[in-house]
Amino acid sequence: MKTVFMGTPDFAVHVLKALCEAGHDVCGVITQPDRPRGRKKEITPGPVCEEALRRKIRIFQPEKVRRNTELISCIREMKPDVIVVAAFGQILPQEFLDIPKYGCLNVHASLLPAYRGAAPIQHAILDNCEKTGVTIMRMNAGLDTGDIVSTREVPVRPDETGGSLFDRLAACGAELLIETLPSVENGTAVYTPQPEESPTPYASMISRESGCIDWSAEAAQIERLVRAMNPWPAAWTVLDGKTLKIWHAGVEKPDLEGEEGKTGFIVRQDARGLYVQTGRGILVLDEVQLEGRRRMSAAEFLRGYVVRNPRLS
Repeated sequence: MKTVFMGTPDFAVHVLKALCEAGHDVCGVITQPDRPRGRKKEITPGPVCEEALRRKIRIFQPEKVRRNTELISCIREMKPDVIVVAAFGQILPQEFLDIPKYGCLNVHASLLPAYRGAAPIQHAILDNCEKTGVTIMRMNAGLDTGDIVSTREVPVRPDETGGSLFDRLAACGAELLIETLPSVENGTAVYTPQPEESPTPYASMISRESGCIDWSAEAAQIERLVRAMNPWPAAWTVLDGKTLKIWHAGVEKPDLEGEEGKTGFIVRQDARGLYVQTGRGILVLDEVQLEGRRRMSAAEFLRGYVVRNPRLS
């Protein structure tokens, strides 16, 4: 099928590669403009842009599709059979959605209508879901509210991180899209309308502040935050005036009620790690990274650092 692809981050690269390797004619890629990245903040192409450059596919990088009449006219002239969208991050106008013969298909990393929004992967871990999955959806002008074409479930493992679930859902979504496209083309696809209301809250975008630990929460809830925010932005707190990232943690005495005024205090230190009182239960920090230092086990960290203020904030 003649295809225009839209996406920016690593999740979308899996889908773009699958389209190309399945023999679809990807005639154009629309991706976000190059942004400052890394510690040096150098202007760098995004992952999808780099893949399109490698494959010598025509690239468009609009700030906003909605306001770019020139882009819309150009895509209309290309006459794509389908536009495939994966983690593009913009709401598309109806005049754009109406361009391709078979509509715009979105690869969404949840089992819609659950977890509409920008960060379904992290929110599935935060909410302690036993399963999630991917959905191929025919887009409309709403926020992930279009008709469902196909879905596939993926179990959420007990030790799942945002990064590991991201990788599994990206591979699953790419595979499901390739399996779904023939039915879209031959007219056998079934389009199932979504209910108006989602059973879950909107999966809002993740920011650095999303990783800030509230020590009054339960230890189990904080442990899920640690996993959900790995690798970015990482769960974090403040120790002795410096940012301390928590890369791995475990729950100790989950039913132990927190003492009034003691939440956030390091109540014990040993070879396993730092034991922190939460609103309910003790959280053991066993892999950490202090601002300006490398990531290391808590035991290694304690061999070279003396905690001056036992309260984390």
